[in-house]
Amino acid sequence: MRSADRIAGAALLALAVAFSAGALRQWAYWGENGPGPAFLPFWLGLVMAILAVMLLVSGLRSPDSSEAWLPSGESLRRLVLVLAITVAFVALLGVLGMTIATVLFLVVLIRYLDHQRWLVALAVALAVAALNYVVFTRWLGVPLPTGPFGF
Repeated sequence: MRSADRIAGAALLALAVAFSAGALRQWAYWGENGPGPAFLPFWLGLVMAILAVMLLVSGLRSPDSSEAWLPSGESLRRLVLVLAITVAFVALLGVLGMTIATVLFLVVLIRYLDHQRWLVALAVALAVAALNYVVFTRWLGVPLPTGPFGF
């Protein structure tokens, strides 16, 4: 399993550095009124880089085991399901808007992958989507994709 940690750590570190550098190259870090569009992506990339280094160091310190590290069976099914749901989420963003697509995305993940009751899945999805809408659209003024209902 440790070879998987080494590979994943190195790949995530490269991705994190590219993500942060790309944010700084594409957008301003600071604007007239405070943080610019590169502020959050830069810091997210930095945190991701730190976590990737921790994973890489952990993988380098531990001996290799004989465990297979490619997903199979139930793990592979769950991985494919998450990828399919994520692709559907991105495809629906322009049609349904960020808020409704987020609710659907989270309901499917929580209900079918975490096996929670419908009430729990709906409550969590609605709360997260509402918080996302309030923070980004109302508070920060970020123009998120809107759907047929205007949110």
